[in-house]
Amino acid sequence: MKAFSKKTDNELIHLFTEGHLEALEALIVRHKDKLYTSILFLVKDKYLAEDIFQDVFIRIIDTMRSGRYTEEGKFLPWAMRIAHNLCVDHFRKVKRTPTIRTGDDKDIFEVLHFTDDTAETAMVKRQSYDRVRNMLDHLPEDQREVIILRHYADMSFKEIAAATNCSINTALGRMRYGLINLRKMMVQKQIAL
Repeated sequence: MKAFSKKTDNELIHLFTEGHLEALEALIVRHKDKLYTSILFLVKDKYLAEDIFQDVFIRIIDTMRSGRYTEEGKFLPWAMRIAHNLCVDHFRKVKRTPTIRTGDDKDIFEVLHFTDDTAETAMVKRQSYDRVRNMLDHLPEDQREVIILRHYADMSFKEIAAATNCSINTALGRMRYGLINLRKMMVQKQIAL
């Protein structure tokens, strides 16, 4: 497995299509945190996020095995688009729009690791994350989605535009207005992070 960890995504994909299952495992390990966190932010249920995460890799495996995957783009943005589309499909099925829940539900942050030396520092960070999460809950869905994909999934605006079926300028505008709205909330509620 260590030999595979130094390979590029495209090299791992090529090795997997040649029958090296360890290459797929390395690919999953490399990208699981970003994919899972992004899915969790959208569906707000860790069990559902796990199911969708598995479905994402089933689609990825099927696409690669059938020879339909092209190495034109990066693997992660492609996988993120699949994850985003599966989340959208889920909400179409249940006919409801995703919203970020507030209150005691802290499932989104279970994937974050606190490595601080003191419990006090960890508590302060947790409170900051909770404040940000609460403020994100009050943003319009399109602004919230762009902020999540940009800051938590590390997607470029070009990748976000492709995943959300909008232009790059629209994605940039949503990000700008989302950040403006977050700043207004911080000033109004006198929140310091």
